[in-house]
Amino acid sequence: MADKYPVRITVLISGSGTNLQALIDSRNDALKNCSIVRVVSNRKNAHGLVRAKESSVPTHYHNLIPYRGKYADNARAEYDKDLAAIVLADKPDMVVCAGWMSILADTFLDPLAEANVPIINLHPALPGQFNGANAIERAQIAWLEAKIEKTGIMIHYVISEVDMGEPILVEEIPFIKGVDENIEKLEERIHEKEHKLIVSATRMVAEKIHERNLNGLS
Repeated sequence: MADKYPVRITVLISGSGTNLQALIDSRNDALKNCSIVRVVSNRKNAHGLVRAKESSVPTHYHNLIPYRGKYADNARAEYDKDLAAIVLADKPDMVVCAGWMSILADTFLDPLAEANVPIINLHPALPGQFNGANAIERAQIAWLEAKIEKTGIMIHYVISEVDMGEPILVEEIPFIKGVDENIEKLEERIHEKEHKLIVSATRMVAEKIHERNLNGLS
């Protein structure tokens, strides 16, 4: 049975939304005490928006382009300031970045921190390795150059330093010796693990929030 006081989750996406779908599909079991209150995308044609609508989850498209024309060099800060206002209007308990392909500025992070709303992110690399974009491709190159023997996935708290927040869950993914694994096959192997890990980490953080919320009501 779903809880009387579900943990309210906002999900940020930029693309196809496969990790979002994993969260949506877990609402009746692992995330039964959670409610996805909105999905926000920075890309109009992100298929994740379709997934959300098909599951009756409210959506919002937040476009950076008008900010570039209006604010020039300060566009990102103003954009993220308004993104924070959009997210906080729904009074979420946490934010999950499930393929949000944009660095979050302090104008977003600070208001969320002040509201005591944690932000978590999925990054397809081990802690301290290949921070930022194209992590899977960079890991494969390092493997081919015999510099590493494994890569991985982490779900971590979001701070201003990119992909440097405290890890919540980490899973190692070894490269397979003697196998000619192209980037598509490696991505497929990683994505299969991502879907489970993002649900597990979301559940872990939600349980802490749920306990905090119940204590606040007592």
